[in-house]
Amino acid sequence: MTKGRLTNRVAIVTGGGRGLGRAHALALAAEGAAVVVNDLGGDIAGRGEDRSPAREVVQAIEAAGGRAVASGHDVSDWSQATALVDLAVTELGGLDILVNNAGILRDRLLANMSEEEWDAVVRVHLKGHAATSRHAMAWWRGQSKAGAKVEASIVHTTSLAGLVGSFGQANYAAAKLGILGLSRVCALEGTRYGIRSNAVSPSAATRIETSLERAESGFDRWDPANVSPLVVWLSLPGCPATGQCFQMYGDRVELLTHAGIEAEFRSEGRWTLEGLDAVLRGRLKRPPALGEFVEGLPVHPA
Repeated sequence: MTKGRLTNRVAIVTGGGRGLGRAHALALAAEGAAVVVNDLGGDIAGRGEDRSPAREVVQAIEAAGGRAVASGHDVSDWSQATALVDLAVTELGGLDILVNNAGILRDRLLANMSEEEWDAVVRVHLKGHAATSRHAMAWWRGQSKAGAKVEASIVHTTSLAGLVGSFGQANYAAAKLGILGLSRVCALEGTRYGIRSNAVSPSAATRIETSLERAESGFDRWDPANVSPLVVWLSLPGCPATGQCFQMYGDRVELLTHAGIEAEFRSEGRWTLEGLDAVLRGRLKRPPALGEFVEGLPVHPA
């Protein structure tokens, strides 16, 4: 493997055995990073275990001349997240990049959703991002306080489902919006220690997103590998981005704005019902749907 822009850097990619995670792990390795490929190998609902997808990605990286190690740690378990970070440090010599990508689905209308279906999705997505980030940031903080120069990057995986909602995915949408808040907190708290944090909302054909049709020839706009260059760029030493949110698909990268004030109205003293009705009625916009953000996505993919 030729020397790349991530040579001598170490990355963890969660959910790295398939889909987006696999593409990210291969792309990071192609730029010279040593990679911990973390994947429990469960089904789309998070049930069962199969370590072979992670091992196959490791073998592909090693066959190309890179360094990699497989991990079966459960990222939603606080102690196992610690062990995952320790694995990167002990087996590959350190940690510079954390790509939080692992996730599952338990789709159902909220009125029919069980507590277990809610908890499972929030646990894997939101807690699974938080646990790994917490322990990676603690390690980087220790390195910084010891006098080492830290140029660390966390890339979180959010979704338009969290930004605009998604029919039948209350658990998933809530977790994905929570991840965006988590990413911004990591950016705020990590600045003094040399840690950057950004969120990427990908649109790609994976086990989670099955409604997109892959091209049989020509440019495949839904190939998960289309998203990976952004993940690599965010992982580069000296990358200026932190606290940002990106939407990435096909040949497009979109920088999404932070929540802001769209309009402001004032009254003389406390608002009345009549006053609120006068200024707000007719000014409210219909909430956008997923398909209005990304061309080719169904409006209600669930």
